[in-house]
Formats: sequence, C-alpha cells, structure tokens
Amino acid sequence: MAYITNRIFDGPLKAVILDWAGTTVDFGSFAPTAVFIQLFASRGVTVSVAQARAPMGLMKKDHLRAIAAQPEVAAQWALRHGRAFSDADLDALFEDFIPMQMACLTEYAEPIPGVVATIAAMRARGLKIGSTTGYTRAMMDVLVPEAARRGYQPDTWVGSDDTPAGRPAPWMIYQNAMQLDVFPMDAIVKIGDTFPDIEEGLNAGTWTIGLAMTGNLLGLTEAELNACPQDELAERRNAIYAQLYHAGAHFVVDSLADCLPIFDEIDRLLKTGEKP
Repeated sequence: MAYITNRIFDGPLKAVILDWAGTTVDFGSFAPTAVFIQLFASRGVTVSVAQARAPMGLMKKDHLRAIAAQPEVAAQWALRHGRAFSDADLDALFEDFIPMQMACLTEYAEPIPGVVATIAAMRARGLKIGSTTGYTRAMMDVLVPEAARRGYQPDTWVGSDDTPAGRPAPWMIYQNAMQLDVFPMDAIVKIGDTFPDIEEGLNAGTWTIGLAMTGNLLGLTEAELNACPQDELAERRNAIYAQLYHAGAHFVVDSLADCLPIFDEIDRLLKTGEKP
C-alpha cells in the first residue's frame, strides 16, 4: 500500500524575492528600454517603445531574441539586411548590448519612492530580502553598489547568467532561497512588475505580487504619472491589474510600498493551510 504525506506549512512568510528595474529602482523601467531601441537603430531597424518593452523581464539576450521575433521587426530586419535575423545576429547584438547597458545603469539606480522605507519595514518583521533580474552578473556588479549608495541593498541577488536559464525558469529564485537559507517555497513571495516575474514565481512555487504603476507595463516616469489625467490613469491602471492577474499573480498592487498589508493576508492564508 502506498502512502501520500501532505505536508502543510502554516507560516509566516520568511523571505521576499524582488525584481530590480521597475520594482525597486528605475521608476518606469527605462534603462533597458532605451538601450534596446538604440541598439536596433544602429542596425537600421526602428523598434517602438511598445515593441522594446513587450518581452521585459526576460534575460537580456532572450529579450533581444524576442524583440527580433516580432513580425514587424523581423520584416524590417529582412528588408534592411536582405535575410532573416540569425543566431549570429543575436550574438553580435548582445555583444554590443552589454557595454551600452552597463554604461547607463548608474543613471537608473535611484530607488523608487517608498522602497527604502518598505525594505526597512520588511526586515523589521523578520523577512529576508533576495532579488532576481534580467540583467547579467556583470551588469549587476555596476547596479548593485550604486543602488546601495543610494539606500537600497537586498540581502542577496542573483544575475540572469548565474543559473542555467533566466526567467521564467525558477532557478534564480531557488538560488536566492539557498543563499538566504529559506524554505519551503510556500514561505517566499516573489514581487515584480513584468509577466516573466510572475511566471518565475509561479514556476518556483512561491506566492506572487505584481506591481502595476512603477514599472514596465505603465512605462511612465514618476513626473509623467503625476501629470497624467486621472481618468486616463485609472483606465490604464485597471487594464494593467487585469493583465497581471491574468498572468497568474496572486495579488496586484500599485507599488512595493503597498505590499505590507498583502504579507498579512498571505500569513493568514498560510495559517489556514493555503498554498501558493
């Protein structure tokens, strides 16, 4: 006779795994967007902001591949170069992308309003702070110390090339969990502003929170957000909430600063035997 053991973790949360651009730093997630557009322009191909942002959250080489695979971009590439986009083209683009991205990262390292205070509140309730990213380790070696100088520093971070695959694979979260010495996955919540962030958390078996207003999906600076007509902003906000919930997010809020009450709700769910 076979026996099945149903183990239940009844809380509380132990760790938070955060995204970087659009979640903790770089309001609106502009650092990667600008470079992607410039990079394709250098090859005679025009990429719109929407096209550049569509695959956001992926490892940057995968992001480049996804941009090039969009039908309008692929058609432009074929017309301009007389052939389809190739793996060799991807390798060449990524090689050029790395120094371009690294050159501007310090300009986009400012913590998003509310982040520093929220991180302090997370630590006060005993939570460990990890992070994952679409940036490579070399890029993070530039970004991490600059963000720390400005007041934000997680307990640990994992670059997209530190594991066998980046998002939406769960490996970066697992690596964070090992470095933080935290388990089970039920005790972790992943927070980010992109669809791959949410999918990464779901694949890892963590709780997930999507951020609607500070990141890639809205794509506005803080000043642009404040100047946006309220009816237009409400319409866009509602659409983004729907998109993130459709992607599988357990919860959606405007910004990281709005997450603390969600942790209370997750703790309540865990005590009743709920799993992500």
